[in-house]
Amino acid sequence: MDKFLAAAPPHSGEEAAPPPPPRRHRWRRIAVELDGRIDGRSRHRESRLLLDSFAEKTDKLVLLYLNREGVSAMEFDKKGIYLASVTFSGCLTVHDFETLYCSIYGPSCSMPDDSSNYVLHLSNPVPLNTVRWNPGNQDEIACTSSQRDKVFLFDIGYVSSAPTEVLHKGKSKFTSLYSESCKSLTDLAFTSDDKSRIFASGLDGAVYMWDRRSSKTHCLDFVASPESQFNTIKLTLDNRTLFGATKNGTIHVWDLRGGRASAAFQSHNEVQQLSSVKVSTLLGKIASLKEQSNIVSSPILSIDFNPSCSYQLAFHLDDGWSGVLNVNNLSVTHLHCPPPAWLESMDLVMQNQLRKPTWLSASSIYAVGSSSYDGIYLLDFHPDTSSACHVDYKEETRGSEENQPAENKFIPLSQRVLSCAAHPLSPTIIAGTQFSSLVMISQEYKTIRNPES
Repeated sequence: MDKFLAAAPPHSGEEAAPPPPPRRHRWRRIAVELDGRIDGRSRHRESRLLLDSFAEKTDKLVLLYLNREGVSAMEFDKKGIYLASVTFSGCLTVHDFETLYCSIYGPSCSMPDDSSNYVLHLSNPVPLNTVRWNPGNQDEIACTSSQRDKVFLFDIGYVSSAPTEVLHKGKSKFTSLYSESCKSLTDLAFTSDDKSRIFASGLDGAVYMWDRRSSKTHCLDFVASPESQFNTIKLTLDNRTLFGATKNGTIHVWDLRGGRASAAFQSHNEVQQLSSVKVSTLLGKIASLKEQSNIVSSPILSIDFNPSCSYQLAFHLDDGWSGVLNVNNLSVTHLHCPPPAWLESMDLVMQNQLRKPTWLSASSIYAVGSSSYDGIYLLDFHPDTSSACHVDYKEETRGSEENQPAENKFIPLSQRVLSCAAHPLSPTIIAGTQFSSLVMISQEYKTIRNPES
């Protein structure tokens, strides 16, 4: 009604009130600071800037091991102070991140093979394929080997090549279909609220749990179908559900609270699975993908939960495809399908190696080594249809540059990448290569001096 009313004339001797100033758009950064929260659209805009900044950087060689068999796995501790890495030749190394960074970007660069870059460097007689920090004890590291069915634990406070503790697989009711050579352990997971419980996946078709307070042999079996060979496992952020991915392209789920069968409270050494889903079946439900590609089952090399979105489970396949599974409804929401190695006439030797990607800490960006080229993909897996990888991608039409969606980036590197680790606090990615090099991709911080001082 106000627009139909005429303003009353001013009284004699009074001036007319000035018109209201035009409404201005709120500044994005000021709005975030005043509201005290960052919405999804703001996070997506920031991720676009982060992707662009990474694409402008070239790789920096940090350190070269004496062996050249490949960095199989890496992980930062919770604070990003140390980086642990293992190689297929059996080397376990703990690096001081600040020392590594300063050796590249500092005023006086040290030699890449300088022993001062090591906090700990151990050589083991067996190849190592997994390394995890114990979240409840950040002095402790757990490793597995492709030639052993044991979990090796090391304390970085002791300079000894012998592990401080070894966990063994005990007797199991589960009858394996595989030979003794397939009974190695492939991945590890710690619970974040209990430093004593450790989970490990096996090529014999089961996942095992140890409770170190009671025994050095496992106390629970998580059994899947007999033909399953597990490559990787992951716990949800609340430690209530365990996910395991297999060589036949299936993701199995167990509820640690008991689940449908409440088996966790009825049996002392076995837990029945809650559900399972085959990734190739979910991909076949994406109409646009099915029209363009022949979808076949492919081994799942890695799974990992998005630290900034708890229901997003990223998966990476042997054929180089990466995607996101929404664990709330078990549907594939994001997908990235790069050209296969055979199409580009690339060397197929590296296809036999497990690639281990990583999430960046708070931006829904997924970093994965390419199966065809020397470099890594930085994928926009933002949980919205404006994501460049969303299967129902919808481009924003507002015209403003700030509202354009983030794009996937490919960063060429000097060597083929096998594993990636993202710093938990700073925008830095460490890539482990096939020649056992560590490559750093980071922002270069510069000190601004006052010219008057």
